[in-house]
Amino acid sequence: MYIRNRSKLVAMLKQGSLAIINSNDEMPRTGDQTYIFRQNSDMFYLTGLDQERCILTLCPNHPVENMREMLFTVKTSDLMVTWNGHKYTMDEVREVSGIKTVKWLDDFEITLRDLMWRVQLVYLNLNEYPKFITDVPLQDKRFALKIRQDFPAHSIERLAPIITGLRLVKEPEEIVQIQNACDLTNEGFMRVLAFVKPGQKEYEVEAEFSHEFIRKGSQGHAYPPIIASGANACILHYNTNYNTCNDGDLLLMDVGAEYGNYAADMTRTIPVNGKFSPRQRQVYDAVLRVLQAATAMLKPGTTIDKWHSEACKLMEKELIGLGLISEEDVKNQSEDSPAYFKYYMHGTGHFLGLDVHDVGTRQVVFETGMVMTCEPAIYIPEEGIGIRLENDIMVAEEPINLMSGIPIEAEEIERLMMG
Repeated sequence: MYIRNRSKLVAMLKQGSLAIINSNDEMPRTGDQTYIFRQNSDMFYLTGLDQERCILTLCPNHPVENMREMLFTVKTSDLMVTWNGHKYTMDEVREVSGIKTVKWLDDFEITLRDLMWRVQLVYLNLNEYPKFITDVPLQDKRFALKIRQDFPAHSIERLAPIITGLRLVKEPEEIVQIQNACDLTNEGFMRVLAFVKPGQKEYEVEAEFSHEFIRKGSQGHAYPPIIASGANACILHYNTNYNTCNDGDLLLMDVGAEYGNYAADMTRTIPVNGKFSPRQRQVYDAVLRVLQAATAMLKPGTTIDKWHSEACKLMEKELIGLGLISEEDVKNQSEDSPAYFKYYMHGTGHFLGLDVHDVGTRQVVFETGMVMTCEPAIYIPEEGIGIRLENDIMVAEEPINLMSGIPIEAEEIERLMMG
């Protein structure tokens, strides 16, 4: 798959150009500790390598064949292995990535000068996700500044739009990994359904998911999990996960396993005591109806913007039926402040893949093989009710629910919890 991904990228590069992709940094945590390493998703997509201090160069028109595709990695030593554990050997890099020419990073600077001498244009890769904001200049940005300084006569173009276009439509192998992550998320959820009881802490529920994910070979959570009981479920990004799950409360769990660097993203809302109250059930069924209808819309040809707009029309009707808004409210609403927004204030879904909020804009036209989350919700702070339901869906003429095996019907949830 990685060979295929690089071939697709090379086919889209301009004649006589060079593309350079860096791995992520190891980020310092304390004096001599680092945070758990997470690979640059673009580097992983193109090489499968899950190690820091790697650089990929693609120079498809280089006259020397074995310099058209090269991977540079950190040189290992017995001392490094003793302190920090195993690092890739050259043969392992070749086996994982399919790249034949592998060099130590010590050789990068001189090799880079050879490559740059032969091209006029260099593609540099930056994180261009619109919501990505950081005060810390990451490796790709530092490298881009170095290239501009050392080679001021070269033209520079953006690689991110090209890789984004490729990553949007998943390869069959990627769908398998996302499905693996979804299946593992299901196993964690089934464990939690048998575990949750009044009086437990939210972090205890989180620990049950963590235990199941890690013992099955996952890297753990694909994102900080939201385990929100009672009124906490009305806080969209709540993840302190510290409060008590009380009898009569609902428990909203936004959780997904990461498997082989691919993310699952599931939300389920369950009654702490195993039984929905009549009002909780009324709201739950309304959200579920929107989820089912919105899932059926995930077909080629639409966009997130158009899809979300249609889902909001469905939500509007459900909110009227629940007595939360009126037809008069809808009639008098403004375009900037629709009536439904008081109880449903976020998007209906996002792209999913190597990143839980994967690459792609709200205006991208859906194609078969893209993967979306579908996550309608209703939040009623005055009633202490927050219900969100979320599945991961592959776009197709008949959309494919990758979480079809995860319980979601209210009766099934109650039956499994009551044992």
